[in-house]
Amino acid sequence: MYARNGEEVAARDEGLEKELFANENTGINFDAYENIPAEATGNNVPPPVTSFEDAGLHPVLMENIRLAKFTKPTPIQRFSIAAGLKGRDLMACAQTGSGKTGAFLFPILTELLNTGKRIGDQLREEGARFPMTTPQALIIAPTRELAVQIYDECRKFAYRSWVRPVVIYGGADSIRQLRDMQENGCHLMVCTPGRLNDLIERRKVSLRQVKYLVLDEADRMLDMGFEPQIRRIVEQSDLPKQRQTLMFSATFPKEVQRLAANFLNDYVFLTIGRVGSTSSNITQNVEYVEEDDKHNRLLELLNQYPGLTLIFVQTKREADTLEQFLTRKSLPATAIHGDRQQWEREEALEDFRSGRKPYLVATDVASRGLDIPNVAHVVNFDMPATIDDYVHRIGRTGRVGKKGLATSFFNNQDTGLANDLALLLREVNQPVPDWLAACAAEMTGTGFSRYKFGGRDVRASAGGDGYGSGGGNYSSGGGGFGGANFGSSGGDSEW
Repeated sequence: MYARNGEEVAARDEGLEKELFANENTGINFDAYENIPAEATGNNVPPPVTSFEDAGLHPVLMENIRLAKFTKPTPIQRFSIAAGLKGRDLMACAQTGSGKTGAFLFPILTELLNTGKRIGDQLREEGARFPMTTPQALIIAPTRELAVQIYDECRKFAYRSWVRPVVIYGGADSIRQLRDMQENGCHLMVCTPGRLNDLIERRKVSLRQVKYLVLDEADRMLDMGFEPQIRRIVEQSDLPKQRQTLMFSATFPKEVQRLAANFLNDYVFLTIGRVGSTSSNITQNVEYVEEDDKHNRLLELLNQYPGLTLIFVQTKREADTLEQFLTRKSLPATAIHGDRQQWEREEALEDFRSGRKPYLVATDVASRGLDIPNVAHVVNFDMPATIDDYVHRIGRTGRVGKKGLATSFFNNQDTGLANDLALLLREVNQPVPDWLAACAAEMTGTGFSRYKFGGRDVRASAGGDGYGSGGGNYSSGGGGFGGANFGSSGGDSEW
């Protein structure tokens, strides 16, 4: 360590630096974000930052941002950094690939480095051999893969600082995870809810020092099937009520917003246009393909469009079956789903990322949050159940301003999705096949009216529901920021 401006900063480690920043963001089209629309609603919304240099970020973090070749903040980062540094709670709606991890990580790291404790006030109960781990920041994600991905970003941007991130998740050796935290400390914890609840109940982890709570892919975690686990963490542990809470997802339906609002205080609602669904980023093709013809059509597509291809199916059994089919056709394929062991899933992802096996068959366990930068093509071999899942799936390509292609197989089993899908395609200026338009016309509407966002602030809806919001709202269509007021009155997951 050496001192710089009165603060201890670790010396450079060229080997570690090469590891952390190997996937630098060269080739990312940051300018593609300039015309992405944005809305921020709530009371006294902080004005968005315009650059990393003027945002007030910690100097060590700024050096790491430059190493990562981040040239300018994306829209979600502009608003989230501003809100985060002002201590505001936030509910942010933006597609993965829009820079969400940096959006919550940059203000948290800055505040930890400015005001946090280098060594936590560890708790030791009478008779306990080891003290309880007491993180100061807590990031919760729904899947192991997403937790590991966020942890890797934490390591990158905490490089050369005293902040030590740790990741914990189910399906791995809990003894090893515990020993690492107890011996080396933990300032920032990334976790899945199941493993965290287990460690809290075993009195191995205390949340009493947490200042910053992040729920990533919050809509999935606050789905009714998962709500109890989150409530145990937020409401029944020693997590302080005086904290900053940030929630992020690509979609925030009204019912999820109302539930999430229970965990937030005077929050800013931020919604960003779908980065990966614009015609300039992802070409979306919807084809009518009967069940019996899907395999042959898939082979044609894989021959026509080379490159990393992510193929979504509905069931774990179908994932295994399709992987075997492709392998028999001499196409190097692998699969990922909730029944695979953790080491198998990590191996499959590494084989896919490296190109050793450029065809990855997946259930929706891979539809949210995973950042594989060079996915050229997403194929919906089976259509998802909801339009929100469709948005998450196609967001695996066209990452951070790059070009992408999404092809979806649609047939009579998928007619319930026709109306939403046709509206979404029109919304982003993609062609709607005549047969899909006719099918949508025959179906009753499902209320999909979100314009170009994955959610609208329920507080800005008609009054009477207790969610009225004040002024100070911002909108952006790229370039500048105006003062427009948008109606304000003032699956397969494992834990």
